[in-house]
Amino acid sequence: MSFANRVRRRVVEGIVVCLVVAGARVPCSALEQTRRVRIAVCQILVIDGDKEGNFKRIEYALQTAHDQRADIATFPESSILGWENPDAYQLATPIPGEDSNRIAELARKYHIMIAIGMDERVQATLYDSAILVDKEGKLLWKYRKLRVLPELMNPPYAVGDPAGIGVVDTEFGRVGLVICADTFGDEYAKRVTELKPDLMIVPYGWAAAPIRWPQHERDLEDLVTRRAREWSAPTVGTDLVGQMTHGPWAGETYGGASLVVSSKGKVIAMLRDRDVEVRTVAIELPTRMKSTKDEKGVAGKENR
Repeated sequence: MSFANRVRRRVVEGIVVCLVVAGARVPCSALEQTRRVRIAVCQILVIDGDKEGNFKRIEYALQTAHDQRADIATFPESSILGWENPDAYQLATPIPGEDSNRIAELARKYHIMIAIGMDERVQATLYDSAILVDKEGKLLWKYRKLRVLPELMNPPYAVGDPAGIGVVDTEFGRVGLVICADTFGDEYAKRVTELKPDLMIVPYGWAAAPIRWPQHERDLEDLVTRRAREWSAPTVGTDLVGQMTHGPWAGETYGGASLVVSSKGKVIAMLRDRDVEVRTVAIELPTRMKSTKDEKGVAGKENR
């Protein structure tokens, strides 16, 4: 190989490596360094229909996350109105809209990136959605759940578009969102693998009959560790505590046991069983160049 093909130019303490190939400068998006990111896993109590109370609990968790010097705060599925709550047809708002704007205000107030599951109403249609908001309150990404378990609510949540599975460039790397039961299916998991995220965030509503805990906790651990290995990305699964109050699963318990798993499938942290907790975990994330061209599945205008 000629000298020209072997020369490597490094930027001191930078992210970018440029390869000199036959005298031409070629940008490279390969990994060059990692950075430590502090993620606050916010395992909160969510009470069905108690919008103002749930917003209070979200803010209390953010206060703790801020005190713990977190960069990103993650919350469970349907954190504002409760999962599979038919009252959301009247109480939920569009995204962007009143509720997501309140989350954006909290992100600005506490200077923390927020990932949170929340119901989204579009006229008479209800989605089980999740959003990612940066520290300045900008909506970076919106995702709509695909596996909605239609037997649990009438009318059920509307099904999202599989094309909505994607990642978005952030100051911490390429971040992806899916929701709870979407991690069950190998087809959706494979799509995530193809997108090569640096970090995956999964809001969960992990419920079961009280007698099934703590076994249900171990089931969640097995699922998240398996997906983290497949995705080769640190994965945060944030569950809530509380109880379902509507539908055929009324009385089932959310048991917490949120967890942070490494890209190798090793459990870095697991939160308390059936109790509220906010715990900030430092993990290493790769730093990449932002893509110089649109990639299929990377955040576009239709998802923002």
